[in-house]
Amino acid sequence: MHALPMIDLLLIGIGTGHPEHLTLQAIGALNRADLILIPRKGANKADLADLRRTVCATHLTGPARVVEFDLPVRDAEAATYLDGVHDWHAAIAATWAQLIAAHQPQGGRVALLVWGDPSLYDSSLRIAERLRADGLALRVEVIPGLTSLQLLTAAHAIPLNTLAAPVLITTGRQLRDGGWPAGVDTVVVMLDGTCSFQRLAPEGLHIYWGAYLGMPQQLLLAGPLATTGELILEARAAARAEQGWIMDIYLLRRGVEFASPARVSGK
Repeated sequence: MHALPMIDLLLIGIGTGHPEHLTLQAIGALNRADLILIPRKGANKADLADLRRTVCATHLTGPARVVEFDLPVRDAEAATYLDGVHDWHAAIAATWAQLIAAHQPQGGRVALLVWGDPSLYDSSLRIAERLRADGLALRVEVIPGLTSLQLLTAAHAIPLNTLAAPVLITTGRQLRDGGWPAGVDTVVVMLDGTCSFQRLAPEGLHIYWGAYLGMPQQLLLAGPLATTGELILEARAAARAEQGWIMDIYLLRRGVEFASPARVSGK
């Protein structure tokens, strides 16, 4: 019985798409790859594939082949949110497996350029585990990248945590369903398409919001939630209408250690 060809899967964190976000380690991994897979997410999100192409054009000096593919779409009508996510992950895993079989059947190094960092609210590691469970001979190497959380706090020039205090990172869905988490004064909210901060009593809360972080169209807003929340809703709607997509993140804090302008827009 012949052993299956070994695939070394390189999950390379690329920050939010700016070529300067890549670490030296990430650039080295990119240039060790035999095959680089770039997902396309439809016409409305063509910018995301363009940014990955720019990363390759800027940093790729090795012989890797670059193959693009259409990313499966999550079924928003699934019985439950998690059912939809599990089915979506299975579809992506099947797509990856087909691409590897077609373009790297002899084994070797296959790279995926992962938005932010592969460890933080990204599905790549879970999808890779599905491939291994399905019998693919797979070794996974994770190259860390800048996260949107780091870019948010840097853009606003604030620390992530208050002095000697914990921080909670959560999703818009969790904030919407569960309200303010117990035991923390700082909450970072990701994956929030409905601006769930609207469900909170705004008194005593300060918000630091950012969209398209690190990109030319970067947007920043900060201030008391009571007065800044509406500005964020307006800015977010206008940006999404103009760009066709939006990626944003925000930090909520009880009390304010570091003052910030009520409105900051652009880089």
